[in-house]
Amino acid sequence: MDGRTKVYGIIANPVEHSMSPVLHNLYGEQTGVDLVYVPFKVKEQELKRAVEGAFALNVQGMSVTVPHKQAVMQYLAKIDTAAADIGAVNTLVRTECGYKGYNTDVTGLLRAVREEGIVMQGRKCIVLGAGGAARAASYMLAKEGAEEIWILNRSPERARALAGWLNGLTGQDTAKPLALSDCAGIPGNGYFAIQSTSVGMHPETGNAPIEAPAFYEKISEAYDCIYTPAETKFMKLVKAAGGRAFNGLNMLLYQGVAAFELWNPDIRVEAAAVKAARRRIQQLLSQEKQQA
Repeated sequence: MDGRTKVYGIIANPVEHSMSPVLHNLYGEQTGVDLVYVPFKVKEQELKRAVEGAFALNVQGMSVTVPHKQAVMQYLAKIDTAAADIGAVNTLVRTECGYKGYNTDVTGLLRAVREEGIVMQGRKCIVLGAGGAARAASYMLAKEGAEEIWILNRSPERARALAGWLNGLTGQDTAKPLALSDCAGIPGNGYFAIQSTSVGMHPETGNAPIEAPAFYEKISEAYDCIYTPAETKFMKLVKAAGGRAFNGLNMLLYQGVAAFELWNPDIRVEAAAVKAARRRIQQLLSQEKQQA
């Protein structure tokens, strides 16, 4: 590090277990960009001062995650169209007058899903959850031309709110809300499902948002946004019913790639760098599992 080293970081609370510093410092090494990426633990009441302070300190860009993805928007100079549509920002890019907000969760999820050969155009789809990740997932599905999107959530009110938002955004009646407990009411099969809740995440690995085996017979392909454990109970139930299932590690990697390339528009993160990042994170997760 010297006076020319670019500084980046992530603002979150908590932030101690974030994998983003591993990703971005590795991407910097692999691409030859002189940077350092550090974690910033920011309390909600300190968010405005943190954003202003980072800009004053010439921090070139930042990642944003829970609980700040929505609240940070009011402190930005500009917001990208997709991020404004979704109502959440996870990447800040420095401009002359302040930070511009982007949402690379959609980009990362889209690239991860496409890499598995999953086509969304004209598909019947299911989104489990109604939080920020579900918002990004349903937005992606709608933009990719999904014919039908069932929004399942423990709270029917939140499912209705998300479906109403998506239908209002697209001008179509694509999204259909449903309580998780009423999942048997989804007709037919052959669905592509995205599991966007935290149910089944380490250490609560014995849980799935829906336990009924009959539900999983409706699914031909599924993507779980969780990446630890590597195979969630949700994924196991999909596979047991004959479907294909994938975890969220590639989404994490690719949303990071998208952010890195926004910060460094003349740089492209090659496949070898992504492979190295995947291997490194898998090693770290394995070590954490052994220490638990």
